[in-house]
Amino acid sequence: RRAAELRALGLGLEVRGIRGNIDTRMGKVDSGEVDAVVLARAGLERAGRTDRITETLDPLQMLPAPAQGALAVECRSADVELEQLLHEVLDDSHTRAAVTAERSMLAALEAGCSAPVGALADVVEDLTDDGSVVTRLSLRGVAAVDADAAAPALLRASITGELAEAESMGKALAAELLERGAAPRA
Repeated sequence: RRAAELRALGLGLEVRGIRGNIDTRMGKVDSGEVDAVVLARAGLERAGRTDRITETLDPLQMLPAPAQGALAVECRSADVELEQLLHEVLDDSHTRAAVTAERSMLAALEAGCSAPVGALADVVEDLTDDGSVVTRLSLRGVAAVDADAAAPALLRASITGELAEAESMGKALAAELLERGAAPRA
């Protein structure tokens, strides 16, 4: 996904996959083996390595993987009391709606975690015709066509709707991307 989105920026970048931990990857920059690496900012923050960040890519340039950064907590299904406590303390309806929309889009595209697909859902305030403010869900998605090409085509789409419609929004956005040429892929 990242490689396809970087190539699609049209900057003539040579994108290579590299493996290893933060130090290994940054070492390739320090030694001159590569000019730059793209790493998750959250990972650099956790590792206390924000001093190495030279640029933060805006989600408009590169959407994250669907549900990236979302965490889930599991408990014993028979422990109803603990399940209720976890729900009260940890569950956030806005986050749940966003993750549901993103994962629904991914599933409807029949895409796996390595597919060149990105999604980002945000809870936004919107104005109705009568001027009142309502909370809505905005979902943006991207799918690369011919992701390995030097400059792959990116199909972008977006949809806005009610938080309660998160799953159907994800499916609708996937349907639009498929209609425009995205192919189901694992």
